[in-house]
Amino acid sequence: MFGRSKTTNEELAEQAAVTSREGAKNRPTPKRREQEAARRRPLVETDRKKARNADRTKRREQMAKQRQAMLTGDETHLPARDKGPAKRFIRDYVDARWGIGEFMLPVMLIVLALSFVRQPWAMLIVFIMVYGLIASAVIDTFLMWRRVKKKLVAKYGESSVARGDGFYAGMRAFQMRRTRMPRPVVKRGDYPS
Repeated sequence: MFGRSKTTNEELAEQAAVTSREGAKNRPTPKRREQEAARRRPLVETDRKKARNADRTKRREQMAKQRQAMLTGDETHLPARDKGPAKRFIRDYVDARWGIGEFMLPVMLIVLALSFVRQPWAMLIVFIMVYGLIASAVIDTFLMWRRVKKKLVAKYGESSVARGDGFYAGMRAFQMRRTRMPRPVVKRGDYPS
């Protein structure tokens, strides 16, 4: 505050006088105010177009990673609903078995074709096929979930079974094997241990 300010030559001479040591920082510690000013960014980006483009590319990259994980079964980039060892166990168990629910779509196409035939015998077959298939698929899925839940509790404990896991297993069981996402990684009959 009092006294004269240093000239550039004096500052350079002072810096040269300080010898640099191996493994040392060799520079003065920055002031807190300077560090905070260097890190400061606006809460709302001033260039909206640039911010929108950056957000869009970030979201695209994340979705591409997620899509690739759905195809390969990579646990790190799966969506939250598919992550975890319990969900992996459920997926593997459902994919290893033959279920009635996965045949619903092809049978419904046959039912649709039969519904155009306006004969009483065709309508009876359509009625029996639709309601019989739906009832048997629901019962099969319910029994499958009970077995899976028992094995989940035995392997991971009571806390591993979440509230929506039964619905997760049921929805996967009603999809055709080729259309399931994340893709099946086990063969038929290879039940998880």
